[in-house]
Amino acid sequence: MTQPSAKGAAVGRRIGIGLMYGFWKPRVLGAWRVPATGPVILAVNHAHNIDGPMLMGTAPRPVHFLIKQEAFVGPLGSFLEGIGQVKVDRESTDRNAIGNALGVLEQGGVLGIFPEGTRGEGDFASLRAGLAYFAVRSGAPIVPVAVLGSTERPGRLVKGLPALRSRVDVVFGDAFEAGDGSGRRTRKALDEATLRIQEHLTGHLKNARRLTGR
Repeated sequence: MTQPSAKGAAVGRRIGIGLMYGFWKPRVLGAWRVPATGPVILAVNHAHNIDGPMLMGTAPRPVHFLIKQEAFVGPLGSFLEGIGQVKVDRESTDRNAIGNALGVLEQGGVLGIFPEGTRGEGDFASLRAGLAYFAVRSGAPIVPVAVLGSTERPGRLVKGLPALRSRVDVVFGDAFEAGDGSGRRTRKALDEATLRIQEHLTGHLKNARRLTGR
């Protein structure tokens, strides 16, 4: 099993900065809340395809995202692997992806997760258990992130992207621990952690909307 490359993720961050600030106007709030060193999980709402790249280009540290395996096709697949992203099969228990994701955290890296699993309203209404598992198993703190404005104005040339030079807000929240401190990884402990996470994420989203007026 080849561990996702930290150098690759750093290159991905530089590419993300160039593209995101080149095409849009990101406004980043609270980036100082991301711990400067050590393992951390960024939990991001998912309303638009651009939310992942936007976070890669605005986060203060390189991010290894868990990305559905369907995206790893042809040249794009090679590119995603090259910039240290983690391929995951959402239809099964993907032990390879789990090992890679935990490896990122063990090496003190940043793991990016869309806890809703798929693109939707981006309101954290339904969380999958994966986020709780990674947080409890690794002990890494979670930083909630709200990306707002990516769906407001579709572009004129490419309808699937936000309008060029439109403002997208990226709001980082306070880091928190998902587990109860006992280190338990039972089904009950993970269910409790998922509820705890949902409370933090929905609370952060509400604050982020109030802060940005969106």
